[in-house]
Amino acid sequence: MTALLRLSRVIDSFNERIGKVAAWAIVVAILVSAVNAIIRRIFGVSSNAWLELQWYLFGAVFMLCAAWTLKANEHIRIDIVSNKLTKRGRDTIDLIGHLFFLLPFVALMLYLAVPYFLNSYRSGEVSSNAGGLLIWPAKGLILLGFISLAFQWLSELIKRVAIMNGQLVDEHDHVGAHAAAEAEAERLIAELADTSTTKGGEPPGDGIR
Repeated sequence: MTALLRLSRVIDSFNERIGKVAAWAIVVAILVSAVNAIIRRIFGVSSNAWLELQWYLFGAVFMLCAAWTLKANEHIRIDIVSNKLTKRGRDTIDLIGHLFFLLPFVALMLYLAVPYFLNSYRSGEVSSNAGGLLIWPAKGLILLGFISLAFQWLSELIKRVAIMNGQLVDEHDHVGAHAAAEAEAERLIAELADTSTTKGGEPPGDGIR
């Protein structure tokens, strides 16, 4: 298990770095969109290549940050159900989900994505829009995204088994952006309630003095 946990840490580190780099594509997409809008407004010209580049950049963020999202435990959960379960129950659900839902999904997508990308690459597929970009790099992002997600699946499976065996502390137990946001919201509501109570208890003013 020690060797597997070491492998898990390597996968986590790699996917996190890829995700952080890919996230900058959002900034690039915003800049491309702004420049495209300015040129179209001033000179009255545009290009499908600019539009498709924005799609590619957003696609890169979605696909290449998926593994990082899984690693950070920021994927969507039905918290109203899982929060009522014991830690063991949540771990069991995670294990079942990884084995019987995530694994088949990733395996199917890899099975479909490999020929999908190779056929496009071999044919030099280009967008059907006038002045459009090559298509195969975008399809390659799909393949890369699911490859990284497959490795992250392995990492998460290793960590979940280690956590259930008591060999690893679950750093995401009741931790994360969603839980933090909920806690902050509850704190703000409590502060507002206290403020309202305090103001309501003050004696009314006696008018102009």
